[in-house]
Amino acid sequence: MSGPARYREISVSGSPRELGRQVGEAAREEVRGFCAVALERVNRTVSISRERAIQIAQESCEFARRYRPEYVEELEGTAEAAGVSLDDLMVLQVRNQYQPEEAGGCTSVSFAPSQGFRSGPIVAQTWDNDPALDPFTVVLTRHPKNAPSFISCTQAGLISYMGVNELGIAACVNTLPAPARPVGVPHYFILREAYEAGTLDEVVHSVERASRAIPVNIMMSTPQGPADLEVTLDAVHVLMPERNSTWVAHTNHCVHQSLRPVNDEFPELAQSHSRMTRISDLLSEHGTQAGLPQIKSMLSDHDNFPTSVCRHASDDPVTGFWETVFAIIIEPESGRMHISRGTPCNNPFEVYEL
Repeated sequence: MSGPARYREISVSGSPRELGRQVGEAAREEVRGFCAVALERVNRTVSISRERAIQIAQESCEFARRYRPEYVEELEGTAEAAGVSLDDLMVLQVRNQYQPEEAGGCTSVSFAPSQGFRSGPIVAQTWDNDPALDPFTVVLTRHPKNAPSFISCTQAGLISYMGVNELGIAACVNTLPAPARPVGVPHYFILREAYEAGTLDEVVHSVERASRAIPVNIMMSTPQGPADLEVTLDAVHVLMPERNSTWVAHTNHCVHQSLRPVNDEFPELAQSHSRMTRISDLLSEHGTQAGLPQIKSMLSDHDNFPTSVCRHASDDPVTGFWETVFAIIIEPESGRMHISRGTPCNNPFEVYEL
């Protein structure tokens, strides 16, 4: 991917409406561009009419209002400032509800510091998705009134995405194939509330209380240590590092013992099991000696290419256009994010700070 190495940075503050208006003013072109192409890109892997897409967006918006009405108010501010409709913005929030699973193949990891560790806590992932979304991606810092500040790498117009708050809660996200339904609280709203938390228990409560539409995996670094949340429609299953381990990893299949039968019902995404084996081997190999250089190397790994941790375009007739659009490494204690704009094997990691 050619072009600038850094994503544009935006900082906003104030009430929900003020946050939204500032986002819409600062990222007007990105918001409008994302809204213009969102359904077209969705229809490369699933067929849905605009009428049905808007219906799902509107019905899910009502779930979102009941969950956190101020987040909808923020989107209303963005819509006003960017010159788009709230329906357009809600389509962005629910586009992953238009199909039972996405074709993404993200790989995520979380580390805890231990004796001999060369860094503090870290959570990281490859974000494997449609490279057409790159022009709409920004690094956005929000300073909400009466809530923790947080920074995220996100497409302009989304209510949240991967990032870290000032209390040390950091989150990465990857697809989890499991039963889904078209309408419910969009997972971006659930992730946004997680950035108001200061503990793992608070995050789990935020997720549990939402009437969810889709399953999702949330890889986290928390003050209580690394944690991975396999979120289904009915439960939140928390995975922690195994005994005598300091890390937890995830790809795109269910790992929690009670959820493993789900894997037999859903197709494997981009050889998820082999990527899980590979990233686990790399983590075990580096152990407590892992630092930023080793983590960057893991995210750039090409073993079993083209369905490797670092993903490039292939000749797959359905999902071959997907690739690692960016890789992200978050240091929650410092509020620092290292992000490669494009595949991490051949693009530099730029630093962004809260």
